[in-house]
Amino acid sequence: MPKKALLFFDDTLSNLDLRYFCGFEVHDPFIAMQVGRRKIAALNALEFGRALKESSLDQIVPLEDLTEAALAAGAKQPGPADQIAVLIQKEGVTKIEVPGDFPSSLLVKLSAMGFDLNVIDGEVFAQREIKTDEEAKAVRDGNRCAAVGFAAAEKRLRESTIKGRRLIHDGRVLTSERVRIAIQTACINAGGYPADTIVAGGDQACDPHCRGSGPLRANELIIIDIFPRMFKTGYWGDMTRTFLRGEASDEQRRLIEAVAEAQKAALRTIKAGVMATVPHEACKQVFAERNYVTELRETGAVGFFHGTGHGLGLAVHEAPRMGTVKRRLRKGAVVTVEPGLYYPGLGGARIEDVVQITDAKPKKLSSYHYTWELK
Repeated sequence: MPKKALLFFDDTLSNLDLRYFCGFEVHDPFIAMQVGRRKIAALNALEFGRALKESSLDQIVPLEDLTEAALAAGAKQPGPADQIAVLIQKEGVTKIEVPGDFPSSLLVKLSAMGFDLNVIDGEVFAQREIKTDEEAKAVRDGNRCAAVGFAAAEKRLRESTIKGRRLIHDGRVLTSERVRIAIQTACINAGGYPADTIVAGGDQACDPHCRGSGPLRANELIIIDIFPRMFKTGYWGDMTRTFLRGEASDEQRRLIEAVAEAQKAALRTIKAGVMATVPHEACKQVFAERNYVTELRETGAVGFFHGTGHGLGLAVHEAPRMGTVKRRLRKGAVVTVEPGLYYPGLGGARIEDVVQITDAKPKKLSSYHYTWELK
């Protein structure tokens, strides 16, 4: 039978399958290969010792040895293709699979050398969707870090004074940028990096991925979405809360209540074997019953126009998606649950938590209170 191998050439920040495969971070492209159940990598002297201590690899080959072997075989200036060829021949591999994002120039060179290559169409490690207890703990730690960020943001909002429509903190106008810096500082001190934290008030929050800028105003809804990547594990947290400093209107309260009820309705449906469309439809039903319309207008979409959730792990967005895609939820998967409503003039509201799917009630992996009206 032909001896098969799964081959990578990438860095672990660009390729999260490779990060999953080797269990540690390498910031420069390197050769990694799975032969049977063995996980092999070729690393230079800079990374070799650290790989021995930190990685989940079964075998680490000095890259310098592959370079010397390639020179001995006649390569004048050995590069990755020559080094890979030596490793493949050493392992007796006859068929090679590569992920879809494998470097095309390297693929061409290896093909020209006569190797039998096949590009994988789709997921490389479908098992990444199912989180181990250790991975679920890593996600929970990410959300604990996010909660520290929320506490820092809430402190700034509560400490602010209201002058007309302005929020003043330490004698200066409170802005999205100032709150974001407070969140980032708190999260970094807690062991994670929240690169693109959203602090968006008023109509800015009606564009769900708008990071927010400028003054935050009294009596306006403010969406804060914090998703830190933990330094130690590489796993993410992801939580959203909506706040208001001042006095909410009845219309704003109804909006928040609808989003909170939609999230509860979705959570009641989430368990192993359920179609991923079901939690999404549960949210839509709550909004329909309360007469919140979703439509595309000339100025953009309004209402509930994004999915109900997504997988969370080494990537901040990964499988499975909970929305319109018809697939069954699997036990052990970790997902966000984040319905939202967005209406310019009224504002936006979103509440997001993270759960792990079980055979019954989902296991919550995030925790922060839902008090939103800060008087």
